[in-house]
Amino acid sequence: MAAAFGWHYHRRTKIPPEMTMKPRSVLQAPERIGSIFHLGHSLVGPDIPHMVAQFGGNSYASQIGWGTTLQAHWTEGDALAGYELYASGDRDPVPAHQALSAPGVDVLVMTEMVEIRDAISWFDSPRWLAEWAALARQSNPDIRIYLYETWNPLDDPDGWLERIDNDLEAYWQGRIIAPAETNDRIGEIFVIPGGQAIAAVARAAEAGELPGVTSREELFARDEAGNQDMIHLNDLGAYVIALTHFAVIYQQSPVGLRHQLLRADGTPAIAFSAEAAMHVQQIVRNVIARLPQTGVAPERLS
Repeated sequence: MAAAFGWHYHRRTKIPPEMTMKPRSVLQAPERIGSIFHLGHSLVGPDIPHMVAQFGGNSYASQIGWGTTLQAHWTEGDALAGYELYASGDRDPVPAHQALSAPGVDVLVMTEMVEIRDAISWFDSPRWLAEWAALARQSNPDIRIYLYETWNPLDDPDGWLERIDNDLEAYWQGRIIAPAETNDRIGEIFVIPGGQAIAAVARAAEAGELPGVTSREELFARDEAGNQDMIHLNDLGAYVIALTHFAVIYQQSPVGLRHQLLRADGTPAIAFSAEAAMHVQQIVRNVIARLPQTGVAPERLS
C-alpha cells in the first residue's frame, strides 16, 4: 500500500507559532451535493470517496499521490510520485487544477502530508491550502472547503492517541487553517475530524464497548504476510472515516446508515456487524457534535 508519508527536499526547519482559528460559521444544510473533489494521498485512497458516495449519492473525483503535500499537488501535477486520478462511474478522471478551475464541484476536501509537523515546517502548508482554496472559489464562490484531519502512525514515539488529542488544535487548525485564512480570497475552511473519529472508535474498542473489535490495530491494514500496517486503514477504519466525511459534508446524522459497502473496485468491503456499526455511527455523530469547527450545528445530528 502506498505510503502516506512525504519524503521531499527540506525547505524550512522551524514550525511557525500557533495562531487561534477564528470561530466557524454554522453552515446551512446543503440542498444538494452534486460533486466532491478529494485532494490528498493514501489516507484518502480510492475507497473512502467511494464509500462516501454510497451514503450520499454524490459524484466524486480525486487526485492522489504517495505522501503528497499540498504544495506538490500544486507544483508537480502528473509528475507526482504515485500520481493517480479516480472518479465515480459518471465522471471522467480530471486533474485537480482542471477540475477546480471550472464550475461543477460543490465540495473540496483536502488533506496534508503526515508527519504534519514536517509538512508545516518544510512545505508551507498554509500557503498551499490557501492557493487551492482560492482557485476553487474563483470558479464557485459558494464551494464548501474542508481540511481532512488525519493521524500519525500507531507507533508514534509521542503516543498515537496523545498526538491526535493535541494535533487538531495545535497544527491542523492553529498552524494551517488559521494562517491560511489571513488570505481574504479563501473564505472559511472547515474541518473533517478524521483523526478524532478514528481515535474515539479505537478508545471504545479498547474499553470493551465495540462488539467484535477490541483494539486500535483492528482498524488498520495488514500486508499479505500479516504484518501490521501502522498508518493505513483497513475496510473497518475506512468506514469510520467515510461516516465522518458524510456527516460533516451532508450535515446529517450517520446513525442508521448502511453498514455493508463496496470498495472502489466493486468488491464487498469487510464490514462491522450491524450492532457494532450502530455503535460506530453513534461515536462518529458524538465526535462531530462537539466540534464547531466542522460547521455543523449539533441539533442537525440528532
